[in-house]
Amino acid sequence: QAHLVESGGGLVQAGDSLRLTCAASDRLFRAATQAWFRQSPGKERELVATIDYNSDSTYYADSVEGRFTLSRDSTKRSVYLQMNSLKPEDTAVYYCAAAGIRGARRLEEFKFWGQGTQVTVSS
Repeated sequence: QAHLVESGGGLVQAGDSLRLTCAASDRLFRAATQAWFRQSPGKERELVATIDYNSDSTYYADSVEGRFTLSRDSTKRSVYLQMNSLKPEDTAVYYCAAAGIRGARRLEEFKFWGQGTQVTVSS
Protein backbone atom coordinates (compact mmCIF):
# COMPACT_ATOMS: atom_id res chain seq x y z
CA GLN A 1 0.00 0.00 0.00
CA ALA A 2 1.38 3.39 -1.06
CA HIS A 3 -0.76 6.52 -1.05
CA LEU A 4 -0.83 10.29 -0.59
CA VAL A 5 -4.20 11.92 0.07
CA GLU A 6 -4.61 15.71 0.24
CA SER A 7 -7.37 17.56 2.06
CA GLY A 8 -8.12 21.00 3.47
CA GLY A 9 -8.57 23.00 0.29
CA GLY A 10 -11.40 25.46 -0.14
CA LEU A 11 -12.52 28.98 -0.97
CA VAL A 12 -11.11 31.80 1.17
CA GLN A 13 -10.66 35.57 1.04
CA ALA A 14 -7.35 37.29 0.31
CA GLY A 15 -5.37 37.68 3.52
CA ASP A 16 -6.93 34.62 5.15
CA SER A 17 -5.24 31.37 6.15
CA LEU A 18 -5.71 27.75 5.17
CA ARG A 19 -4.07 24.51 6.28
CA LEU A 20 -3.61 21.62 3.87
CA THR A 21 -3.04 18.06 5.04
CA CYS A 22 -1.36 15.19 3.21
CA ALA A 23 -2.12 11.80 4.76
CA ALA A 24 0.61 9.38 3.70
CA SER A 25 1.19 5.63 3.78
CA ASP A 26 4.14 4.54 5.93
CA ARG A 27 6.41 4.04 2.91
CA LEU A 28 5.75 7.45 1.40
CA PHE A 29 5.76 9.28 4.73
CA ARG A 30 9.31 7.99 5.24
CA ALA A 31 10.42 9.08 1.77
CA ALA A 32 13.66 11.10 1.64
CA THR A 33 11.86 14.25 0.46
CA GLN A 34 8.23 15.28 0.85
CA ALA A 35 6.84 18.24 -0.99
CA TRP A 36 3.91 20.36 -2.06
CA PHE A 37 3.46 21.49 -5.65
CA ARG A 38 0.69 23.58 -7.19
CA GLN A 39 -0.73 24.07 -10.66
CA SER A 40 -3.09 26.65 -12.13
CA PRO A 41 -5.02 26.16 -15.40
CA GLY A 42 -2.78 26.83 -18.39
CA LYS A 43 0.38 26.93 -16.29
CA GLU A 44 3.05 24.37 -15.49
CA ARG A 45 3.19 22.65 -12.14
CA GLU A 46 5.51 24.50 -9.75
CA LEU A 47 7.29 23.58 -6.53
CA VAL A 48 5.91 25.26 -3.40
CA ALA A 49 7.95 23.71 -0.57
CA THR A 50 9.94 20.62 0.49
CA ILE A 51 10.92 19.00 3.78
CA ASP A 52 13.70 16.49 4.45
CA TYR A 53 12.62 13.35 6.32
CA ASN A 54 15.77 13.01 8.44
CA SER A 55 16.65 16.63 9.23
CA ASP A 56 13.26 18.37 8.92
CA SER A 57 15.09 20.99 6.87
CA THR A 58 12.69 22.94 4.67
CA TYR A 59 12.82 24.81 1.38
CA TYR A 60 10.30 27.37 0.12
CA ALA A 61 9.75 28.93 -3.25
CA ASP A 62 10.35 32.70 -3.29
CA SER A 63 6.67 33.30 -4.00
CA VAL A 64 5.58 31.73 -0.68
CA GLU A 65 8.60 32.33 1.59
CA GLY A 66 7.48 33.93 4.83
CA ARG A 67 3.82 33.07 4.25
CA PHE A 68 3.73 29.27 4.02
CA THR A 69 5.08 26.73 6.51
CA LEU A 70 5.66 23.02 5.82
CA SER A 71 5.69 20.59 8.73
CA ARG A 72 5.12 16.92 9.53
CA ASP A 73 3.69 14.76 12.31
CA SER A 74 5.05 11.21 12.54
CA THR A 75 2.31 10.11 14.94
CA LYS A 76 -0.45 11.10 12.53
CA ARG A 77 1.73 10.24 9.52
CA SER A 78 0.76 13.51 7.91
CA VAL A 79 2.47 16.41 6.16
CA TYR A 80 0.98 19.88 6.55
CA LEU A 81 1.15 23.10 4.59
CA GLN A 82 0.07 26.11 6.64
CA MET A 83 -0.76 28.95 4.26
CA ASN A 84 -1.07 32.47 5.67
CA SER A 85 -1.68 35.85 4.04
CA LEU A 86 -3.15 34.13 1.01
CA LYS A 87 -3.22 36.00 -2.29
CA PRO A 88 -5.37 35.49 -5.41
CA GLU A 89 -2.25 34.26 -7.23
CA ASP A 90 -2.07 31.35 -4.76
CA THR A 91 -5.19 29.94 -6.41
CA ALA A 92 -4.33 26.49 -7.78
CA VAL A 93 -4.69 22.77 -7.30
CA TYR A 94 -2.20 21.76 -4.62
CA TYR A 95 -0.48 18.37 -4.82
CA CYS A 96 1.40 16.39 -2.19
CA ALA A 97 4.41 14.48 -3.54
CA ALA A 98 7.26 12.23 -2.38
CA ALA A 99 10.73 11.49 -3.74
CA GLY A 100 13.34 8.89 -2.83
CA ILE A 101 16.15 11.41 -3.41
CA ARG A 102 17.37 13.76 -0.70
CA GLY A 103 17.27 17.38 -1.77
CA ALA A 104 14.84 16.68 -4.61
CA ARG A 105 13.27 19.81 -6.14
CA ARG A 106 12.74 19.02 -9.81
CA LEU A 107 9.31 17.79 -10.89
CA GLU A 108 10.81 14.68 -12.51
CA GLU A 109 12.41 13.56 -9.24
CA PHE A 110 9.04 13.06 -7.56
CA LYS A 111 7.54 9.69 -8.42
CA PHE A 112 4.57 9.59 -6.06
CA TRP A 113 1.64 12.00 -6.12
CA GLY A 114 -1.68 12.64 -4.46
CA GLN A 115 -4.79 13.59 -6.45
CA GLY A 116 -4.70 17.24 -5.42
CA THR A 117 -6.94 19.64 -3.52
CA GLN A 118 -8.32 22.91 -4.88
CA VAL A 119 -7.43 26.21 -3.20
CA THR A 120 -9.25 29.32 -4.40
CA VAL A 121 -8.44 32.78 -3.04
CA SER A 122 -10.84 35.60 -3.89
CA SER A 123 -9.94 39.31 -3.97
